[in-house]
Amino acid sequence: MKLLSLEEELRSNAYPGRGIVLGRTPDGKKAVAAYFIMGRSVNSRNRVFVEDGDGIRTQAFDEAKLEDPSLIIYAPVRVLGNKTIVTNGDQTDTIYEGMDKQLTFEQSLRCREFEPDGPNFTPRISGIMHIERGGFNFAMSILKSDNGCPDSCNRFTFAYENPKAGTGRFIHTYMHDGDPLPSFEGEPKLVAVSGEIDEFTQMLWNSLNEENKVSLFVRYIDLESGAWESRIVNKNQ
Repeated sequence: MKLLSLEEELRSNAYPGRGIVLGRTPDGKKAVAAYFIMGRSVNSRNRVFVEDGDGIRTQAFDEAKLEDPSLIIYAPVRVLGNKTIVTNGDQTDTIYEGMDKQLTFEQSLRCREFEPDGPNFTPRISGIMHIERGGFNFAMSILKSDNGCPDSCNRFTFAYENPKAGTGRFIHTYMHDGDPLPSFEGEPKLVAVSGEIDEFTQMLWNSLNEENKVSLFVRYIDLESGAWESRIVNKNQ
């Protein structure tokens, strides 16, 4: 699989929707997680990321403009022991609760499907990073409709053991802008991961479409100590 430039992937796509990047720093010492949201409607754009315990949650920037909160207000990032969960919806809680009961990542998602927002039927994308005694692996999942059919759910899980330094995987909800929005296709993209957290955060934010970007979260986790540092960028200030 060709190693892609994450910057070029984002700059060339005006509307990838919501996206997850999981990977490893070039020196191999830190795990990397990034999550961004974009929006076309007033309701979708009326959001910010805020810290919530070990993770984050979305909240309305202007409560007076909040319409339907069901698919836009959720906790994208939660931490369960040495596992970090990142998703584009309230399935973060489903994974957290399932794995807390000793279910696997994949088993936890069996009770969930794509979002009920026809005709788009937005895929549910999820990722989980597991760090233990310096070791690192992660998995990604996408639950999507079968070419827009609301009666059929296609489930894909991709697992990556001991990911190479300086690389990551990138999955997003939509192939590109459209009406209806076309769901992501194929395996998560192999992308280069580079720079310290502030440099990486700035590259991601500056590469997202200016009109459609809403919020960005980035976390670097030290593989030996488990200590992390995070960044949040919100268009609405």
